[in-house]
Amino acid sequence: MIVRFWGVRGSLPTPDTPTLMKSNLAAILDRVTPEDIKSPASKKKFLKALPPFLTNIVGGNTACLTVDGGPAGEQIIFDAGSGIREMGNAVIRKKEKISRYHLFISHFHWDHLQGFPFFIPAYIPSVTLDFYSPLEGLETSVRGQMCAPFFPVTLDTMQSKKVFHEMKKPVKLGNLHISFRKMSHPGDSYSYLVDDGKHRFLYATDTELSEADFIKNKENSSFFSGVDLAVIDAQYTLDEAITKYNWGHSSFSLAVDFASSWGMKHLILFHHDPAYGDEKLFKILDAARTYVEKMNIKGIKVDLAWEGLEIEL
Repeated sequence: MIVRFWGVRGSLPTPDTPTLMKSNLAAILDRVTPEDIKSPASKKKFLKALPPFLTNIVGGNTACLTVDGGPAGEQIIFDAGSGIREMGNAVIRKKEKISRYHLFISHFHWDHLQGFPFFIPAYIPSVTLDFYSPLEGLETSVRGQMCAPFFPVTLDTMQSKKVFHEMKKPVKLGNLHISFRKMSHPGDSYSYLVDDGKHRFLYATDTELSEADFIKNKENSSFFSGVDLAVIDAQYTLDEAITKYNWGHSSFSLAVDFASSWGMKHLILFHHDPAYGDEKLFKILDAARTYVEKMNIKGIKVDLAWEGLEIEL
């Protein structure tokens, strides 16, 4: 199972600005010494030593992940934020032979649907698109953002075959078993658990974790325990989570507590605030790792979601 990140922001896309690029370049140049550029080896060493916020571009696209490991010639996608556009472009660019896409939608807020009208494979007649959500009104919501006066191209203009599944029970795709659970978010949002019999992957965007999610009952244990990789909404700092109570998002420290409580092995902080630049996000990552150390939490690795990140389980 390979998890790939195509969009990691929340709320709305936030492209890098020329001002930010110039600022990062100036900061890099300020650090250069003659010794750093005298050989290819010294240049490589210099670049490796730079702060990650100067070299690791987190990205500005909204939520979209893919999971490999399903049936041959088919692709599993979680959410259709603006990141799905690049995902589709990559398929076309690499000439990948994918005839069927399984698209699981966590909820219908704009940042999780807004990229779909620009998903090139949806315009190919030989392609089948399967949409999944436990929420009612799946087809109505997908169609609704692609009609006048909001968008000039309707869903029916897309030449692919489209099938809508309002989920009542888990779905099995090849070796992958995909189940779901309702989380706390305005209008509801669903997390998804992917289990291939060897590894478990949890996608839990747009959730305000609560005491109920920590209760050690049968339902929670079957869904949250034994997760190898967890992508969890960690949009806020603790102070922000307090002032923005009931907004439907979690703090990085609460995400760490939650992952630790259920014995999750690898936590990815996800759904980044659109107001945060890379420097702020990497400071949050450092704070999360410091929190793990100071709280003496064992057996968990914490990383930051960024566009292009790939994790193999």
